[in-house]
Amino acid sequence: MKFRSATMTLHNAETVPYLTFDSLSEISGFRHAFTTRLGGVSEGEFTSMNMAFNRGDDPERVTENYRRFCTSAGFEFENLVASAQDHHTYVRAVTSADKGVGIYKPRDMESVDALVTNEPGVTLVTYYADCTPLFFIDPVSRAVGLAHAGWRGTVGRIGEKVIGKMTALYGSDPRNIRAAVGPAISVCCYEVDEPCARHFRALTDLDTEKFLFLKEGGKFMLDLLETNRQILTAAGVPDENITVSDLCTNCNSDLLWSHRATQGRRGTMSAFLSIND
Repeated sequence: MKFRSATMTLHNAETVPYLTFDSLSEISGFRHAFTTRLGGVSEGEFTSMNMAFNRGDDPERVTENYRRFCTSAGFEFENLVASAQDHHTYVRAVTSADKGVGIYKPRDMESVDALVTNEPGVTLVTYYADCTPLFFIDPVSRAVGLAHAGWRGTVGRIGEKVIGKMTALYGSDPRNIRAAVGPAISVCCYEVDEPCARHFRALTDLDTEKFLFLKEGGKFMLDLLETNRQILTAAGVPDENITVSDLCTNCNSDLLWSHRATQGRRGTMSAFLSIND
């Protein structure tokens, strides 16, 4: 496996690997990470670092994957709070009272594709296997957010909704937010049909020519990462505060889970984000 990225660093490659954004690692007082498909104990089509409890994997193995990953990346297993994703745009604010939900406690809500908090020691967890992760850190108001942006969440402007939630609840100023986009399936590999493309053409306030490209046979290549970058910019986050990953999940399917690369026979990755105590 050859790892190359100008935006992310791979840690503990020989044991329990994880990825971080160089730009977010520079911000003191916060911790973030993104899992790979390696370093866990899952077997079969989930080999080996599967973070999803809802795909048919042994729950005890998934739990052990979380424990091993937390040890590797520096998180406390007891502090995790997970989303309940279904490709919509609901943003849930969580606190220490929610620790364990979706991990070692049952889900208490459905349709949660983004999480925010301003409490230190609460670790947000969201899930991916081609869709776009969005990381948000406000170092001024000391608040964080994570969002899962598939194509439906992207056209629903979930990134904008996370910023709105952080502004309303925690007093965040979008100009102070540091954001990161990806890893996800990139424009090189993400082909969509006309009905899907129609939703993106409807984003008329954005520069659609930079993320939607017509190809032969009436299909389109779609850049979800660029679309989300533009949505964050439109919501007030300065360009220089946004990092876009250069890792395509499909192109790097030896390291990262990709739904398309595996034709759906796969595990799931997670993004982690917390405010340090």
